Amino acid sequence: MARVYNFSAGPSMLPLEALKKAQAELLDYEGSGQSVMEMSHRSKVFDGIIKDAEKLMREIMNIPDNYKVLFLQGGASSQFAAIPMNFMNKNNKADYIETGVWAKKAFQEAKRYGNARVIASSADKTYSYIPKVTKEDIDPEADYVYYCMNNTIYGTKYPYIPETGDVPLIADISSCFLSEPLDVTKFAVVYGGAQKNIAPAGLTVVIVREDMLGNAMDITPTMFNYKIHADNDSLYNTPPCFTIYMCKLVLEWIKDMGGLEAIKENNIKKAKLLYDFFEESKMFKSVIPAEDRSLMNIPFVTGNEELDAKFVKEATAAGFINLKGHRTTGGMRASVYNAMPIEGVEKLVEFMKKFEAENA
Repeated sequence: MARVYNFSAGPSMLPLEALKKAQAELLDYEGSGQSVMEMSHRSKVFDGIIKDAEKLMREIMNIPDNYKVLFLQGGASSQFAAIPMNFMNKNNKADYIETGVWAKKAFQEAKRYGNARVIASSADKTYSYIPKVTKEDIDPEADYVYYCMNNTIYGTKYPYIPETGDVPLIADISSCFLSEPLDVTKFAVVYGGAQKNIAPAGLTVVIVREDMLGNAMDITPTMFNYKIHADNDSLYNTPPCFTIYMCKLVLEWIKDMGGLEAIKENNIKKAKLLYDFFEESKMFKSVIPAEDRSLMNIPFVTGNEELDAKFVKEATAAGFINLKGHRTTGGMRASVYNAMPIEGVEKLVEFMKKFEAENA
C-alpha cells in the first residue's frame, strides 16, 4: 500500500526511518525477547531507553544541567492547570498573551487558581496575527508570563521571544518543538505535546528550570506536581513507555539529519515553497501577515467555500490528506512538520497549480 502525504496538524507524520526501526524491533527489542509495549518501566532495558531519550533531547536542544526534562502523560492541555498550580505561588498573579484558542484555554484554567490577566490578544481578528508585547506591558509582580509560541490552528508563530525582565517566561511550544534551535535559557519552562514533531500522541515533554520546582500549591494533585516527577526521573507512575521509545527514535533521526540547524533549513525550504506559490497564485492565498507566519502550520483559502471543499475532496483522492482547515477558521491548512518530506510539499504545489488551471 502506498503511503499518503499526511498534512494533519496532529497526530502528524513520523520519520519513515523511525517507523521502520520500530517495525523491526516491535516483537524483540534489542534481544530482550519482548516488545517495548510489554516491558516493565522499572526494567533495566526500559531504563536505558528513557535515559537515552533524555540524553538525546539534552544534546539536540542544548539543555543546561540546571533544567529537568520530564516525560509525562496528560497532553499539553493538562499543563494548563499544572502550570498555575506549580508556579503561581508567590504573588498569585500571572500574565498571559492570548494568541489562539490554546492560549485562551490555558488562561481560563489559570483564572481558577489565581489572578491571571491577558496582557495582549489577537482575538479581535480571529487570532490571525501576533499581538506585540513589550516589557512595559508586564506586571513586574507576576509570577510568570505565559504564551503559545506557534499557533497550530491559525498558522502564526511568535517572531521573537518576549522580553520579560525578571519575570519567568513559560511557553507552550507543542507545534514547533524541535523544528528549529531554541535557546532554552530564555525560559523558565517550555513544554509540548509529542504528536507534532516528537512522537505519537500520549507523551508530553516538560523542560523546567530547577529553581522553579518545589513550591506547588497545597491543592496540587500529586500527578500534577512537577517536583514529584523530577525527583522520580519521570517514573513516579507508569509512563507512556512506547511513546518515549518512539521519541528516542525520532531524536536519533534528528541527530542523523544534522541536528536542529539542518531541520530548520529544511523546514524553511518547505514553507517557502508554499508561501511563494500563494504570492503568485490567483486562486490560493495565505491569510497570515508575512512577519507572523508559521513554518509548521500553513493555512490558505480560495475565498470560495464550495471551491475549498472541492479542493480538499480532490486532494484527498490524490493522496494529500488532512488539508481541511480547522472548523473555527475554515479554508485549508497544510501542516508541514519535520517528517513531511520536501517532495510531499513539491507535489502538493504541483497539484494546486493543476487544480487552479482546471477551475479558473
